[in-house]
Amino acid sequence: MKLIYITLLVSSLAASTVTPKFVANVVPKNMSVQTKKKRFYALVAPAVKKVYSDLMKEYLSVAKDMKNGKNKAKIAALKTTYNVKTDNELLACLKPHPQSIALAQAAMESSWATSRFFVKAYNIFGVWSTNKNEPRIAANEKRGGKRTIWLRKFNSVEASVKAYYRLMARGKAYKEFRALRLKTNDPHQLVKKLDKYSEIGAKYGKELSQVIRFNKLVKYD
Repeated sequence: MKLIYITLLVSSLAASTVTPKFVANVVPKNMSVQTKKKRFYALVAPAVKKVYSDLMKEYLSVAKDMKNGKNKAKIAALKTTYNVKTDNELLACLKPHPQSIALAQAAMESSWATSRFFVKAYNIFGVWSTNKNEPRIAANEKRGGKRTIWLRKFNSVEASVKAYYRLMARGKAYKEFRALRLKTNDPHQLVKKLDKYSEIGAKYGKELSQVIRFNKLVKYD
């Protein structure tokens, strides 16, 4: 009997430590805050890490080429792609910002990966669509009661993260943000330059900073 009890106890403990398998298009009902965040990190953090790593490799490679005077044609082509003229401007576009910021924005924009846009379209950053020929999803509410707002529809979390980093690298509204991220990796300084990402302006950066601090997201940096 003692052996059976120990076996059952070990099995029970093992079962309690198994990480549940979360999927993006299913939001479990009555999740605790802890489970909601665990699901978010399981679904989003690996994609952010992968995209960040790939972008950082490209950034370091181009920076090295600039220093050594190599691959000038490639660098010229990249400047055309990003619509910049100087090496510094290009590096500012290529350098990815800390993962803590991406995760904080993802959490805020998607209600910790539970929003309809995330569940139905993998759109975790609230990225809008202005191209009627691309996959997209309509918001439930119309802007000003008249205009339909469309958000892009992605085929994976990673695709959504790539599009987000691309937006931050090319969007005119984030020029100051890009310039600053070339000088510092401090997420709390950088988020101050994201006031144009949201209609709430400067308050957006303050809320991002709070999310980063409260959830200790710098550990992902």
